[in-house]
Amino acid sequence: MSAPVPVAVIGAGHMGRHHARVYHELPEARLVAVVDADLERARRHAEPYGAEALASVEPLIGRIRAASVAVPTVVHMSVAAPLLEAGIAVLVEKPLAPDSRTGRELCALARRHGTLLAVGHTERFNPVVQALTRMEVRPRFIETHRISPFTFRSADIGVVMDMMIHDIDVVLSLVRCAPAQVEAVGVRVLARHEDVANAWVTFADGCVASLTASRLALKTERKIRVFSEEAYLSLDYQKKNGIAIKKDANLDLLKLARERDASDLAQLAGVDFGAMVKVEPLAVDDVEPLRAELQSFLAALTTGRPPAVSAEDGLAAVELAEKIVEALKRHQWELPG
Repeated sequence: MSAPVPVAVIGAGHMGRHHARVYHELPEARLVAVVDADLERARRHAEPYGAEALASVEPLIGRIRAASVAVPTVVHMSVAAPLLEAGIAVLVEKPLAPDSRTGRELCALARRHGTLLAVGHTERFNPVVQALTRMEVRPRFIETHRISPFTFRSADIGVVMDMMIHDIDVVLSLVRCAPAQVEAVGVRVLARHEDVANAWVTFADGCVASLTASRLALKTERKIRVFSEEAYLSLDYQKKNGIAIKKDANLDLLKLARERDASDLAQLAGVDFGAMVKVEPLAVDDVEPLRAELQSFLAALTTGRPPAVSAEDGLAAVELAEKIVEALKRHQWELPG
């Protein structure tokens, strides 16, 4: 077994402290330091794991091979740049950047220095998304819902970049082609940016995705439904379960419907349709998404394989999020007088 990779976590906030914990637990990593402008906060999340607490990244140059950057999105560039320039692999928490221009600059910087840059879209590693990906369906319509009560943590950005960005990345990974048309509507209630949004995205291959996000709900719900010619899939991120209704498993029912005309089918009105359909539970692994994400990041560093969520993937998500926000601004709420 190769020696553990020396790593650091930059930012000791909500996500950074979890990165520190998981790195400490992974045999393939050695947590060297936790860095935060608030040195006392860095100390609280470094000392339990035998790591250093630092107020800046400069003392780490030459001592680590990888770092997680879990600081506010607006400073991703200033924090990640010196690490990338020093050849230190970087995993930036989602979103990659506050805007596509900065995202492109980060991607270019990583390419110029030949340094690994990955993006922390942890939902890709959610067991239900992994189960969905294994089915290799070709989506024709996708519907996502991500709603929760207001947390007061991300009032500086809108719900599209704060919450919908998770589903944007998952949808892009499933469809694998460029968006051709974007329409959206949203409302601002508590913050300076939109708190509720719905986007309707049409892709170049004809697939359509409807994405809904709200941070003003009274409950938390995270779901995705995928319709394809091969199957219908319904998954719950939160409960980590899902079902699949596969075309090949229901050929008898489909054959019956095709062989009868509309008047014949009306004779089956009293039949329980749900009892006729063959529904399969999806096989879902019980793995902590962040643990799987950091293992994948370290594996990409040590093997040279592309990361599961590349810088380009992260940039594509930011670009689509920007188009959705632009569409929100174009929406006319009141009819012209």
